Amino acid sequence: MKNKKIIGMASLLGMLLLIMNACYYDEVLPVDKPVGDIGNVTFSADIIPIFNASCNVTGCHSGGGQKPNLTAVSAYTSLNNGGYINKTNPENSLLYQWMMGDVGTPMPPSGSDATYNAKVLKWIELGALNN
Repeated sequence: MKNKKIIGMASLLGMLLLIMNACYYDEVLPVDKPVGDIGNVTFSADIIPIFNASCNVTGCHSGGGQKPNLTAVSAYTSLNNGGYINKTNPENSLLYQWMMGDVGTPMPPSGSDATYNAKVLKWIELGALNN
């Protein structure tokens, strides 16, 4: 009788350990949002708001901060004169590569944003116009 209780308790304990281990997660991975068709992208309506929200803050890519200067008045000139845009091969644009994390830390430092990246790439593909 005593052996049956010990075997029963051991079985119960073993099942409890299995259940607890089955519910353990090493890491929760973020789910990428589908980007879909970006459509027409303009510098003033689509790209500058990205820079304003994530890039041209104090200590980053604002006046007197890290290059390029991505403030609304200087961003276009800084990107084009600094060699950050490659119109013949948009995916090789330094701006796009930084945002993807292919060159150093992804920009913004909070993490790469698929929608931002798609808009910037589309803008460059459309000729990187100052529109």
